Amino acid sequence: MSHWGPRDTTMDALVIENVSKSFGAVRAVDDLSVRVPAGSIYGFLGPNGAGKTTTLRMVMDIICPDSGRIQILSETSGGQSKSKVGYMPEERGLYRKMKVRAILSYLGAIKGMGRGELALEIPKWLDAVGLGEWADKTVEGLSRGMQQKLQFVATAINDPDILILDEPFAGLDPVNLDLLKEIMLRMRDEGKTVVLSTHVMDQAERLCDFILLINKGKKVIDGTLDQIRSRYDSDVVSVELEGDTSFITDLPIVKSATRAGRRLEIALNENADTQELLQALAGRARVRAFEVKVPSLHEIFVDLAGENDG
Repeated sequence: MSHWGPRDTTMDALVIENVSKSFGAVRAVDDLSVRVPAGSIYGFLGPNGAGKTTTLRMVMDIICPDSGRIQILSETSGGQSKSKVGYMPEERGLYRKMKVRAILSYLGAIKGMGRGELALEIPKWLDAVGLGEWADKTVEGLSRGMQQKLQFVATAINDPDILILDEPFAGLDPVNLDLLKEIMLRMRDEGKTVVLSTHVMDQAERLCDFILLINKGKKVIDGTLDQIRSRYDSDVVSVELEGDTSFITDLPIVKSATRAGRRLEIALNENADTQELLQALAGRARVRAFEVKVPSLHEIFVDLAGENDG
């Protein structure tokens, strides 16, 4: 799907420094700073109205920041070659009366692609997203999910170095959602950079290399998922045991234990060591499963957003 091999990933594909944007009295983005490494999938996460779309529109030079600096692919925002950047806006914009092949030819030509290149890339991309048989159908005859996939193809067909995708999974069923994720992962592995926004935390949790949590225009936290989770020592362990378990609540390190199906959810006291619990359990019962419960992104976000509001 790509003509090029892996690119240099030592640079930042996108730099946002101290960027702010207000609309009247509403501060949509507030002193936001983010660095997106090249060759990564970077997720902008947060609830609707958090400032994700406004930030991406400033990256694409659709609106201008009130203050701060944006640099994309080593050039000031607005100065970059449009052929290097693919943008999929939240508001989809396909010509409904045009046929699928025709609209891709039209949009590809605008992006500088020649006829021969389009003749190769259009069927390749349509087959990749399961739209090969729809090439001569009009856009209005496609389902919402099909139109979503077509919009993605239109964004990526000219092989840009960086893709900016605003809520790319909206309207997709689980099968097609996984399909687009696989395509994004392959593009990442070829050295491309994917920046996407979503308000659905578990999508980003399974896809993104780096994550920005944003709320009310402010950065809540950013980094890799492991870096973010490392701030949270889990105090809950899920276990499945054979034998008498009545002794567990008498252990000094245990705060409480509740039944969850065949398992026990054991909450530990502050600063307790999960390995100490494992040793205590193994000495009194047969341990069939022992899992330290890692907080989800949703749980982390709710906790951090609450801190920021306080």
